[in-house]
Amino acid sequence: MISSIVFVVLLLGASFLFAKNVKTIIRNIKLGKDLDRSDKKSERFSLMARVALGQSKMVVRPVSGLLHIVVYAGFLIINIEVLEIVLDGITGNHRLFAPLGSLYTGLISIFEFLALAVLLACVVFLIRRNVLRIKRFHLKEMTSWPKSDANLILITEILLMGAFLLMNAADTQLQNLDADHYTQVGTFPVSGVFVKMFSAASIESLVMIERGLWWFHIIGIFAFLNYLPYSKHFHILLAFPNVFYSKLTPKGELDNMAAVKKEVELMFDPNADPYAAPAEPVGEPQRFGAKDVKDLTWKQLMDSYTCTECGRCSDVCPANTTGKALSPRKIMMDTRDRLTEVGKGIDKNGADYDDGKSLLRDYITEEELLACTSCNACTEACPVNNDPLSVIVDLRRYLIMEESKAPSEWTGVFTNIENNGAPWQFAQADRLNWKNEE
Repeated sequence: MISSIVFVVLLLGASFLFAKNVKTIIRNIKLGKDLDRSDKKSERFSLMARVALGQSKMVVRPVSGLLHIVVYAGFLIINIEVLEIVLDGITGNHRLFAPLGSLYTGLISIFEFLALAVLLACVVFLIRRNVLRIKRFHLKEMTSWPKSDANLILITEILLMGAFLLMNAADTQLQNLDADHYTQVGTFPVSGVFVKMFSAASIESLVMIERGLWWFHIIGIFAFLNYLPYSKHFHILLAFPNVFYSKLTPKGELDNMAAVKKEVELMFDPNADPYAAPAEPVGEPQRFGAKDVKDLTWKQLMDSYTCTECGRCSDVCPANTTGKALSPRKIMMDTRDRLTEVGKGIDKNGADYDDGKSLLRDYITEEELLACTSCNACTEACPVNNDPLSVIVDLRRYLIMEESKAPSEWTGVFTNIENNGAPWQFAQADRLNWKNEE
C-alpha cells in the first residue's frame, strides 16, 4: 500500500510538472503572429504520415536514418510495457497483463529485442558524436549545452533499456526460486542470457535488485518526460503537428507581404488612380519583416521548438560549407533561445514586458542573414520540415525595408527593378534591341 501511494504521488507530480511546462511552450508559440494553415487537411495528414511517422527524410542518410528508426520504434512500442508498469505501480500488482499467456510472452520478447536494439543504436550514436566526431555535430553553435543535451539523452536511453533487461533477468530468477508475488511467465529471449548473473543471489537480495531496477526504470521515465521540454528532444512530440502544418506551396515560393503586394498591384494596374487616398490601415502599424520573435508567425516559433539540432540543414548550406557565418541550425536554436528568454520575462514581469533586446543582432547578426543565398537547401534537408529560410527572409526584410541596411550591390539591383522593371541597367524601351542587331 505504501509503495502504491508513493508511486501515485510521483506519477501525479511528474504529470503536473510536464503539463505545466508544455502549457508554457504552447503560450510561447502563440506569441507569434497569426497564420492560417488549416487548408488541405488530407494532404497534410498524408505528409505527416510520410515524414513524421514514416521517417522518410531521415533515411536519405541510410546509416543514421535506420538507427534513428530503431530508437524511434523502440520509444513508441516499448511504451506499451510502460503502461503495464504504471498500472502495476498504481494497483500494487506484478505483471498485471500476465494472464494474456503466450500473447504476453510474445509481446515482452518483442520489447526485449527492441530494447537491445535501442541500446546498441544509442551506443553507435554516442560513438559517432564523440569518437568519430562527425563534423555537423561540432559546428560553432554546438556549445557545451547542446553537446551535453544529446549525450545525456543517449546515456539515459542506454541506462533505461539496460535496467529493463536486467529487471526481467532478476524477475526470471525469482520465478525459478518460486518467490512470492512473482508470476510465472517463463524466460524471455534477451534477459534470459543474464539470468546466470543472479544465480548465487538469495531471494531477499534478488527482490531488492528487481525492485530497485523497477523503481529506477520508472523514475527514469518520469525524469525523462520532464526533461523533454528543456531539450531538443521535445521534437519527439512536436514533430507530428509541425509536419502537419508544413508549408504546402512550392518551397522556393516566398510569402509576399500584403502591404507591399498591394502597392505593386497598383503600379501594374492601368486603371488604378494614383491620386486616390489609400485605405486607412486597420489596427497598429505592422513592421516590415521581423526584428524579434513576436514578429514571426506561430509556425516559425513552433519550428524552433521542433528543431532536432541534427545539423543536416547546415551540412547542405552552401554559405556554411564555404566558411560564411551562416548556419541554419543556429538560426533555429537562436530563435528558440530568444523565445524562451521572452517567455521567462513575461512570466516574471507581465505580458507587456520589454527587456530591450531582440532576435536581430542580440542573437543573429547581419552578417549571417546577408550570407544566405535563399537556395532552400536547409528546408529541403530538415527531417521535421522546419523552414529556417522563412526566418532569415523575415529578419532580412526588416534590415532592408525598415533600416535600409542592404549591401551596395543589392541597392543597385533594387534601383534597377524600381526604375527599369528588371535587375539590369537597361531602360524598358531598349530591352528588345538585341533582336534588331540580327
